[in-house]
Amino acid sequence: MRLKVLYFAQLREKFGLAEESVQAPDSVRTVADLMQHLGARGGVWQETLGGQFAFRVAMNQEMVSEQTTLLDGAEVAIFRPVTGG
Repeated sequence: MRLKVLYFAQLREKFGLAEESVQAPDSVRTVADLMQHLGARGGVWQETLGGQFAFRVAMNQEMVSEQTTLLDGAEVAIFRPVTGG
């Protein structure tokens, strides 16, 4: 499955990229699978995506849950939740 993954704010800074094309293996079917797949890169990826921080995810510009099934060719945006004040 080919995905266009976008990183915003702190994630963009930590990973050193704003977006990338990801060829995910067949085992990556949901948003949670994708997060685990990216975290398996190790280093800053594991530290950042390893479960200690909360994230929001949008697929094709619509908010989705971690159980959402990914669509081939989808644009997946990952970002930290934002609070106002």
